[in-house]
Amino acid sequence: MKRIVLFIATNLAVMLVLSIVLSLLGIGRPGAGGQLEMGGLLAFSLVVGFTGSIISLLISKPMAKWTTGARVIDAPQNSTEQWLLSTVQRLAQRAGIGMPEVAVYDGEPNAFATGAFKNSALVAVSTGLLQSMNREEVEAVLGHEVAHIANGDMVTLTLIQGVVNTFVVFFARIVGFFVDKVLLRNEGGRGPGYMITVFICEIVFGLLASIIVAWFSRKREFRADAGSARLLGSTAPMQNALARLGGMEPGGLPQNMAASGISGGGGWSALFSTHPPFEERIAALQALR
Repeated sequence: MKRIVLFIATNLAVMLVLSIVLSLLGIGRPGAGGQLEMGGLLAFSLVVGFTGSIISLLISKPMAKWTTGARVIDAPQNSTEQWLLSTVQRLAQRAGIGMPEVAVYDGEPNAFATGAFKNSALVAVSTGLLQSMNREEVEAVLGHEVAHIANGDMVTLTLIQGVVNTFVVFFARIVGFFVDKVLLRNEGGRGPGYMITVFICEIVFGLLASIIVAWFSRKREFRADAGSARLLGSTAPMQNALARLGGMEPGGLPQNMAASGISGGGGWSALFSTHPPFEERIAALQALR
C-alpha cells in the first residue's frame, strides 16, 4: 500500500511550502486595495496545485526506494531473484510496457509499484511476501503491480491530485480573506489572520481532499486485480493471493507509503481507506468469470 500515501504526503508538503513561500513574497495574496482578484488567484492556485503533484510524481521512485530500503536486483544472487526478474519481464511484455526495475525489501508480506513513467517504473516485493506465498500467488501479486503501471495509475493520480490541490489552495485563500477582512476587520485583508487561516485551511482542506484520492485508489485496486487475472489468464491465482493476504497480518509499511501496496485498506474511516476489503476484491474477481 505504499505509493499513494507517500505521493499524498509529499504532495501536501510541497504544496504547503510553495504556498508559504509565494505568500511571503506577496504572490497570491489580496491586492493593495484589499480585494481578491479571482482570475489571478485561480492561476496561482493552478500553479501551486499542479506543481506539488507533479514533483511528487517525479520523485516517487527514489522516495519509495529510500523509505523502504528496497534493494534493486541488478545481478540476481539466487534462484528466487532470477525467477523474480524473469517473471516481471514476462508480465511486462504481456502488458506492453518496458521492463521495470525489480527490488526486494525486508518486511512483512506486501509489494508495491511506483514511478512516473510506464517504461521506467519500479516493482518491489517484501521478503515476507516471498516467504509466505507460493510462486503462483507471488506471480499474481506481481501481475497486480504490473497492471498498475500499465494502467497509468500514477499519472491519473497526479491529474486528480493537481485538480483537488487547486481547489484547496483557491478556497483556503478565499476563507483567509473572509476571516481577515470580515471577521477581524482588517481593511487590507492581508494581515496575520489571513496567513494563519490559509495555512490551517490548506491542511484541513487537503485532508478532506484526500477522500477523493482514496476513492480513486480503491477503484484502481479492482482494475489492477482484474489486470493481473488477464495477464495470468485466470482469476484463480489473484483470488488465492488475496485470500492468503486476508489471513495474514498486513505488511507493516511506513505510514507515508501505506496506500500503494498489495494489501492494506485499514484506517479509522472507510472514506479514507485506500484499499477495498479483501472480500470485495475476491467477489469482484469471481464476477469476472
